[in-house]
Amino acid sequence: MEHLETHTNQSPILPDSENFTYTDTRVASPDMILLRKNRIVSALTHNVWLESYKMLRTRTLQIMGDKGWNTLAVTSPNSNSGNSLTAVNLAISMAMELDRTVLLVDANFQNPSIHKLLGIKATEGLGDYLLHNKPLSELLVNPSIPRLVVLPAGKPLINSTEMLRSPRMINFVNEVKTRYPSRIIIFDMPPLLTQVDTLSFSPYVDGVLLVVEEGKTQTDDLKHAADLLKETKLLGTVYNKSNTKKIKYNF
Repeated sequence: MEHLETHTNQSPILPDSENFTYTDTRVASPDMILLRKNRIVSALTHNVWLESYKMLRTRTLQIMGDKGWNTLAVTSPNSNSGNSLTAVNLAISMAMELDRTVLLVDANFQNPSIHKLLGIKATEGLGDYLLHNKPLSELLVNPSIPRLVVLPAGKPLINSTEMLRSPRMINFVNEVKTRYPSRIIIFDMPPLLTQVDTLSFSPYVDGVLLVVEEGKTQTDDLKHAADLLKETKLLGTVYNKSNTKKIKYNF
């Protein structure tokens, strides 16, 4: 590994045979004060962190492009390391590329947070699609950022591991991976060492981005996480909550 210090009218993303077609995605009006409070800096201008996320975007897209990848899971060894925040900022930054569209999926069924970070009202989501055949047209949300669509997790699920490995979920992943070559799909996942969901789901995505927290992530936990991911294609790590002015990466 090398070291480094929307809008509406989205196209259907599921097989035509399932008849999941729609013409308009629900648009959520942004609350800029909330975004700033939640540190969604990629949606703001003139902030010291914006270039760091642009660098993360650039390196991530370079590696994914070289490998022909378009699906990415974002996780961390433990909770509160900032992987959801990293996933949101990375997704927004990628959506700013004029030749890209991004689908951000909240797959943390036991502690969903993407909708909270973006200020989206979402009582239904991916879980409702998997369990109740809810049409995606009623679940996808555009957070008023061009070329970005969000699929919230919906209500917490007790059987989240089984849902992430279900045939319907696997078909969903395979479909979004192959339908549009310019679309990047980012899955925000639970912490690797506290839930088995991420490890169970990791074989279905192209690569994994691991977020670690400065001063909090223990060396043994990082080694344990790396060991669990040894059969998975690890794209790299993000050194989050650093005291320096730039986020550090390890690719």
